[in-house]
Amino acid sequence: MDTMLVRIFVSTIVVSLLIFIILLIKKLLNNHMTLKAHYHIWYFLGIPILATILPWNNFYFLEGTHYFKSLLFFHLDATSTSVGINGVDAFQAPNSDLLHDFTVSVNKSTPDFVYHLFFTVWVIGVVFFVVAAVYSNYQIYQMKKSAEAVHNQKLYELLIVCKELVGVKSNVRLRETSLITSPITVGIFQPYIFLPSKTLEAFSLNELKYVFLHELHHHKSKDLFVNYIMWMFNIIYWFNPVVWYAIKRIRIDRELACDASVLNLLDESRYIDYGHTIIRFADKKYDRTLEQFAPGIGGTKKQIKQRIQCIANFSRDSLLLKWKSKVICAVLGIVVLFLAPITTVTAGLDDVYQFSGKNAVYEDLSSYFKGYKGSFVLYDPSKNQYQIYNREMSEQRISPNSTYKIYSALFALESNVISTNNNNQFWDGKIYPYKEWNQNQNLATALGRSVNWYFQNTDREVGRKQLQDYFHKIKYGNEDISGNLDSYWMESSLKISPIEQVQLLFQLEENHWGFKAENIKAVNKAILIDVQKNGHLYGKTGTGMINGKNVNGWFIGFVDKGENRYYFAINIQNKDGQAQGSKAAEIAKQILQHKKIY
Repeated sequence: MDTMLVRIFVSTIVVSLLIFIILLIKKLLNNHMTLKAHYHIWYFLGIPILATILPWNNFYFLEGTHYFKSLLFFHLDATSTSVGINGVDAFQAPNSDLLHDFTVSVNKSTPDFVYHLFFTVWVIGVVFFVVAAVYSNYQIYQMKKSAEAVHNQKLYELLIVCKELVGVKSNVRLRETSLITSPITVGIFQPYIFLPSKTLEAFSLNELKYVFLHELHHHKSKDLFVNYIMWMFNIIYWFNPVVWYAIKRIRIDRELACDASVLNLLDESRYIDYGHTIIRFADKKYDRTLEQFAPGIGGTKKQIKQRIQCIANFSRDSLLLKWKSKVICAVLGIVVLFLAPITTVTAGLDDVYQFSGKNAVYEDLSSYFKGYKGSFVLYDPSKNQYQIYNREMSEQRISPNSTYKIYSALFALESNVISTNNNNQFWDGKIYPYKEWNQNQNLATALGRSVNWYFQNTDREVGRKQLQDYFHKIKYGNEDISGNLDSYWMESSLKISPIEQVQLLFQLEENHWGFKAENIKAVNKAILIDVQKNGHLYGKTGTGMINGKNVNGWFIGFVDKGENRYYFAINIQNKDGQAQGSKAAEIAKQILQHKKIY
């Protein structure tokens, strides 16, 4: 829930920043941009939404988003910069048959009900605006049904002439209705021009020519499509006054650009007539809900005044002015390219691993997970086959907690911070919550006792940059270590899915990354849990504890059985605080025994 709110918050910052940049450019370079450019520059606002569906993970922009997040001093998760590690919340799992399941709690300063309250308010606003949008389109639908076709041959001939002038080839339908007092254009794929009833009696053909030119330009410029994009912004950012202001400016810029397009088709002597036609529609607005989707020639007195001033000062765009506009838009485009990846934070694409599903068999193991939400993934390399319980959760990335220590150990070995022959770390005398931690450690004891300070020390010595390079190299989950260097793996920025855990263990054994074989062997040796006749069990538990509650339990590893090796990962979650790594290990053992693997 809080993750969703943070995404909305970050995207609000990005969109607001982009709006500010656009307004600043319009202000500073007002005389160096065409009226069309003043309108088209707003198109860049749509890119943050498009960015949410692009695979930014394949680009190097992602690291920039991580840096941006670190600058904001918060992360998608509870820990962020306010990680609290203390002995009060410490927990020791009762199951000592497997690896010691030591963990520490991270403090979450904001209670869950606050996130739920804000999220609920946001959803209520979204629902309200969606309903308003549906109602507006229903009104348009009713208008189409009730409107009468225009049976004036001269008017149709005039419309055909105007279509040729504007360059519109679509079949534009002409209708009359008493529901409006100013002409409007509706329909993206089936365009309609709606005229108020008795328009023919009130306006000359020459004035109607200006009306048609204006409305046809709205259709040609795809302004109706832009209106729907604007409404999407309204729905998502209904609480943001900056977005409301931007939408207001977009509407007036849209009309100014449309007026400019019409004037470019007219002789200069006709400019005054066109302006007079617009004035006749001042304040003759249609229903405000329709205004969101149906552009028209009318408007408020204030808007009409601004448009008349622009018409009075209108001159055709010079070639130099057009090129200046293109350059300004291009520069802004580059800026947006750097801002857009940041919105991937809002998209949340890095929170889900996109598994192809090939070579996967999905099975129901729910009977093993009573009282827990969870997933189980087993990979058999000899068959190149995955067996998966709960596909959705198996692709969901979550904090690795202490399972990450497998790779922390490997990175320390590869960086020569420790070696296979010399991997002792000396206890600094600080009292930690477990007596097993309050003594000198080596790699085997540190992994076996899940000693946080050991791996925090090695991480610091390896350094954030080198660590980030390793994460990129092995493609560890979302590769996001923007959190605190001592705790980014504890309910913080770093996340990984159960499927990825299994894939990484397999790739580690196959040494896909070209690490030293003795280093991999040393890590594997340190995570050996049990030796039985029917197989050797290797693994590492991990428990995520927030405010004293165990919310996230891991057990990952592999089983050597004869010539075969089976890789597995299990994750359990429980809102009552019972999700422990030791419990995950217990469930995993039951499943492996049931499958006669271990």
